[in-house]
Amino acid sequence: MIEKYSIKELLEKGKKFLNKKVLVEGWIRSFRNSIFITLNDGSTIKNLQIILSKNLEKEFLKKITIGSSIKVIGIIIESLGKKQSIELKSLDIKIYGEVNQKSFQKTILQPKKHSLETLRKQAHLRFRTNIFSSIMRVRHHVAFSIHKYFHEHGFFYINTPILTTLNAEGAGKMFQVTTMDLKNIPHIRENVDYTKDFFQCKTYLSVSGQLEAETASLALGKVYTFGPAFRAENSNTSRHLSEFWMIEPEMAFYHLEENMDRAEDFLKFVIRDTIENCTEDLSFLKDHIKKWNQKQKSTLLERLELILKFPFQRISYTEVINFLEKSIQKKMVKFNHPVIWGMDLQSEHEQYLVKKCFQCPVIVFDYPSCLKAFYMRINNDGKTVRAMDILFPEIGEIIGGSQREERYDILLKRIKDKNIDDRKLWWYLDTRRFGSVPHSGFGLGFDRLVQFITGMKNIRDVIPFPRTPHNAEF
Repeated sequence: MIEKYSIKELLEKGKKFLNKKVLVEGWIRSFRNSIFITLNDGSTIKNLQIILSKNLEKEFLKKITIGSSIKVIGIIIESLGKKQSIELKSLDIKIYGEVNQKSFQKTILQPKKHSLETLRKQAHLRFRTNIFSSIMRVRHHVAFSIHKYFHEHGFFYINTPILTTLNAEGAGKMFQVTTMDLKNIPHIRENVDYTKDFFQCKTYLSVSGQLEAETASLALGKVYTFGPAFRAENSNTSRHLSEFWMIEPEMAFYHLEENMDRAEDFLKFVIRDTIENCTEDLSFLKDHIKKWNQKQKSTLLERLELILKFPFQRISYTEVINFLEKSIQKKMVKFNHPVIWGMDLQSEHEQYLVKKCFQCPVIVFDYPSCLKAFYMRINNDGKTVRAMDILFPEIGEIIGGSQREERYDILLKRIKDKNIDDRKLWWYLDTRRFGSVPHSGFGLGFDRLVQFITGMKNIRDVIPFPRTPHNAEF
């Protein structure tokens, strides 16, 4: 029986396969001189060269076109060319799927340069491009590394609801879900009668699984979620999606300092593991990003290595404001947004800290309570909370986390101060009534991490089918 191999397997083992008969399948990337086929099956950025028999009929050769899919049985031989160590001498070839050449001319599969925006318009086909297949392989490995890290550090993976009745953050717009006939919505007086809806109440797509994950951590110790989240803000920036993926670990008996330690260690592990296992794809992305952005001073791999090189700089929010104010006074920098204690840090402030001042990731902690969610632990000063954000170059905030408020009375007051209906959070409050403990957690935007690791400028280019305002195609 002839064994089937992926192109990645063949190229990695190289000359160990010499003179062996094998079967490969894939899509044709190029066809030269009616004899040389460049084949790719998606397993690697590299291609395998196929040498066809000279005895093939002309009518059959006409069907071999770029984009068509084939099965080849052949003998692995040593390559005379410099670009590959081996190639496949074809003994038998079968065409699975031919290409309609007229339609093909309108697709991104044509062997010429296309803009990333053009690729997005044909998202169902962009998997076959070198750039997007590389990004998807890296994305896979980043996800695998995340699960690997948490498994090796004693975390339990749990699934939290996608459908919810509350907003975990207490702010922001959410997508409402209903099965009611929108042309005939039932009312009680002037209000919608949600008792007639599927869940008999207002229901939304979740923005976070954190609150549910907290309840699990207060029984299992350390847990994490990895799932989709949804925000209905009308944001069209290069860093925002309407549907995205979140990683949210929650840890019982963790204080803020331990939370920051865990977050830094986690990020470094995932980046290091991805560098070690995605060398070919990252090298390809490095070269292409350099072509797109000539102003970039450091290469992709240099930027990733910098994350691993130094400890993250830790600085309180109040120290940040003082630092920025002094920089303005000394005329070292000029910001478009004013610097005032109590303001939310803007992208220009974050990038100044990360790129100009410390030249490494920065962890800002102890934010004003007015800026943060109700569940964050109040400090003794009564003005700030035990929150932390990790800021990366180019991306800005990549992780947001906090020590959670474990004291029942204070948590209840915070909920009411934020005008949140405490009746919907009765189950969350219960965790503070029955054996509450100090605990912490953080949230990582998975797509932003992939964006940083791949060096892509737009987050829409690191997710298979981006969901953004006015765009839910495919």
